[in-house]
Amino acid sequence: MHPAQSGPGTALSWRAAPDSADAVHVRGRDGRLRTLTRGELAQRVASAAGILAGERRLVHVHGANDLDTLVGYLAAHEAGHVVLLTPPGSPALALAAAWDPDITVSSTGGGTPAIQHHRENAAHHLHPDLALLMSTSGSSGSPRLVRLSHENLRSNAEAIASALGIRASDRALTSLPLHYCYGLSIVHSHLLVGASIVLTDLSVADECFWTLARESGVTALAGVPHTFELLDRVGFATMDLPHLRTVTQAGGRMDPHRVVELATLGRQRGFDLFVMYGQTEATARMAYLPPDLAAEHPTTVGVAVPGGSLEVVDGEVVYCGPNVMLGYADSAADLALGRTVERLHTGDLGRITDAGLLEITGRRSRVAKVLGHRVDLDHVERTLRTEGHDVRCLAAPDAVTLACAPGPTSGDHRRLAERAAQAAGIPTRCVQVLTAADLGLDALPHLSSGKVDYATLTDLAAAATTEAPATTWSLRERYAAALGLASVSPEDSFASLGGDSLSYVEVSLHVEDHLGHLPTNWHLLTLRDLEALEAEQATKAGRAASGNGRRPAPDGTLHTLRARLRRALSTRSVETSVVLRAVAIVLIVGTHAHVFRLQGTAHALLVLVGWNLARFRLGEAPRTERVRGLLTAVRRIAAPALVVIVGAHLLIGQYAWSTMTLLNWVFGQERLGPDWRFWFIESAVFVLLLVTAVVATPWGDRLERRHPFALPLALSGVGMLWWKGLLFPPVPHMQGSALVVSWLFCLGWAAAKAQGLGQRVLVTAVAIPTVGTFSGNPKRDLLTLTAALLVIWVPTLRVPRGLVPLVQVLAASSLFIYVLHWHVLQETRSTPWLGYLGGLVAGVAYWWVWTRGPGLARAARGRWARGTRPAAHRNADQQITSAASSHRSTRASRSSTISRSSRLSTSTRAWSVAAVSIAACSFASRSARRLSCFSTRAIVLRASRASAGDAAGTAGVVDAVCPPPAVPADPGPADAETAAAVATAAAADRPASQVEAGPPAAAARRRRYSSTPPGSSRRRPSPSSATCRSHTRSRR
Repeated sequence: MHPAQSGPGTALSWRAAPDSADAVHVRGRDGRLRTLTRGELAQRVASAAGILAGERRLVHVHGANDLDTLVGYLAAHEAGHVVLLTPPGSPALALAAAWDPDITVSSTGGGTPAIQHHRENAAHHLHPDLALLMSTSGSSGSPRLVRLSHENLRSNAEAIASALGIRASDRALTSLPLHYCYGLSIVHSHLLVGASIVLTDLSVADECFWTLARESGVTALAGVPHTFELLDRVGFATMDLPHLRTVTQAGGRMDPHRVVELATLGRQRGFDLFVMYGQTEATARMAYLPPDLAAEHPTTVGVAVPGGSLEVVDGEVVYCGPNVMLGYADSAADLALGRTVERLHTGDLGRITDAGLLEITGRRSRVAKVLGHRVDLDHVERTLRTEGHDVRCLAAPDAVTLACAPGPTSGDHRRLAERAAQAAGIPTRCVQVLTAADLGLDALPHLSSGKVDYATLTDLAAAATTEAPATTWSLRERYAAALGLASVSPEDSFASLGGDSLSYVEVSLHVEDHLGHLPTNWHLLTLRDLEALEAEQATKAGRAASGNGRRPAPDGTLHTLRARLRRALSTRSVETSVVLRAVAIVLIVGTHAHVFRLQGTAHALLVLVGWNLARFRLGEAPRTERVRGLLTAVRRIAAPALVVIVGAHLLIGQYAWSTMTLLNWVFGQERLGPDWRFWFIESAVFVLLLVTAVVATPWGDRLERRHPFALPLALSGVGMLWWKGLLFPPVPHMQGSALVVSWLFCLGWAAAKAQGLGQRVLVTAVAIPTVGTFSGNPKRDLLTLTAALLVIWVPTLRVPRGLVPLVQVLAASSLFIYVLHWHVLQETRSTPWLGYLGGLVAGVAYWWVWTRGPGLARAARGRWARGTRPAAHRNADQQITSAASSHRSTRASRSSTISRSSRLSTSTRAWSVAAVSIAACSFASRSARRLSCFSTRAIVLRASRASAGDAAGTAGVVDAVCPPPAVPADPGPADAETAAAVATAAAADRPASQVEAGPPAAAARRRRYSSTPPGSSRRRPSPSSATCRSHTRSRR
């Protein structure tokens, strides 16, 4: 045995530093921030080491993030003992039972550790080089331990300090657990060079964490990928952390987009991002990516730390260096062993890039065998997460299981399985998709280190059973279905799930069905609160029925004619923006068909575009998600219109190239004509791109977040100068020019960001003299102003219950109705009513094909493939070949159809459109009663859900061009405000977190921690020091 006094010391004594230098900063029980110097900390360590004096033994330290644990850990090393460092709680008990330590050190919360001696003599033979035992995974009680020496600890601390350039003036925040090798290395590397650490066990999602960071002047922050997902949610990019100079990331592969974003943010804010790579077996860290290479090589982890070397052998990453562990310990006898490992075979798959940097491509142990085919689970998971699906990929017997996290994960499990099968190269039937609810979870489990707990997920997935769907949907199921989510949690609200104005209508119907009424601010209430109200309402209904001697009907109404009539004549609250879009498109088509004439809504709907953009695109999402959402909105506005515009040009040569590029406002002629039909779409695209350019820059993003009301109001003033012809560039100065009407968009943006009565009154005061005189036509301007004021002051309107589904569909399909109705009217000039109805129906059909057609085509191909599937005994390759053959056949058939149709004459095509419209009108007249009947609302609501998904971005941009005196095909913008681009108003509706192409945000992306309503940009106020002191006391 070796005497304790022969210990090699601790990080405090590895390198000389003055005793007066700061060592530890910690918030005390009274909530005040306290600082211990190195001398004071050394005294506490020496005192505890004296209590631990004696024969060299195994000391079990419960690794909490507090001063007690730090003192106990350093004292055990100072006394020469071997430390078994574990998480506190049940993992500590499990490891203590497995390894039988001689001494236990735990926290009391008072700055002095509790030391319990189990025996005076060591129960185990301990090798003289052995210093520290840690779990291989940082998980819950794995019996296998990693044996680390003092040389391991010191060499890795020196390598990390050298790689990061740690200074004596640095202060590192313990954002990771001390029992996790990455978190412990922060303590070692900073104390080594005389720097200090800030001890806390607060989460980065806690505002008090950031209050502590600012008060203590933190210069270094570390995190695992999960940490940085949380940072996005709390607005890290806009935080004021003037002393922060180093951010490190390790503990798993971070999404390359996030790496680039953080590296760019660091250059702008003055901190360096170090992407690092390590394992417990290497005493924490083996490689680092220099900050100047992060943006150019975000998929790599860089080069070996000083003193180490990396190579790839047969695809596996192998590391050599003084920080390589002594070996593993599977039993007490292994504690007497010396070095058994010289080269660390990491088990990670990787490659060396042309730039000489290491890139981790997967994990050997994360490989599944499916039908004899090796599937790299990390590759499949990475592919799906890059596409915006927050899933984890698990191995199953001859299959792959996808575990979907709660949040904006696609609810189309079939499509998700097909994508995973494509990435894995296996048949779709070998992919199983499970939601968190299927696994009995509210969130996917993580280890204490922040990594995903794949072992627990695999066990739960294996035990999961498929249950029959419930016949009665719960509120949670309604939310998930309406918002396109895999599952939702009881703590979610409509606002936190990112609902938009279209899904608002549908979900509000369900809430009213379940509760019998629509509570005020229901969209801010959590599902738990709504379910409590539902239970209370059911209890009251039951009592009322008992008192009357009658039983309630299954739907909560009594079977009487009076009750049914009351229900049929009742009204429901619908978003004002949705009602305006639906009404506007009906007025637009009717006006163009000469059925009636009513103008004045287009400019108000441009205000609505800005209003919805601010509500759903300029919220608290990270900058990259904002930009991605804005660009998606542009695509969804422009694409359906361009299909018709370019198609008309190719078939009948109707539009000029300036219209086909949506640049008629720049290169068009300054006179009325068909090319000005789409001025509203051009204006919306122009302003959206302009806002995107501003938000894409860090300074612009910060400016918008700091001045959410003043910025759009100022931009509106600039736009008014263009309207009046001041500062106007050499482009056509038409009433429909994008520059002329851009101020209306900014006015709506400012109205949405207005906080309180004063700011709303200010917006109104600006709107009345400007909007009210915009066109010079008092009646038209009055209608425009009225609609705009409704948007500003009246958030919802009451609509008859039976008309709500119809309003939804018309609002969602308004863009498609507008861009197609012109060509229907051209062929039905002699029958205005037929053209009117035909234009509406044809547009709805165009919308339905655009949004639902691709999914139906895939389903049809799937049914065809299943019908021609080979016998069960044929292997997977034959099935894949068959599917590929069917795809080629379908493609050939499609090409043949296109070839035949291209030979039709222009006249035949035009009359074909009219014929289809007439047939559609006939079908519509037969179905009108069913469509308006409330009992069939579910059919329309299902279509509405598509509008909240693929069509949400396009629902509503319709040109505001009024018909000319004679020919409805050649209107001009000066006469046409009623030809409103209704769907653009909804193009800004969809939140950035639900963008199909977006990353996880958090991806992944991601549940939001905001309770503000959809129209609000209010930030959570930072808590005061007093609040955090109270919070500290309550935690203790």
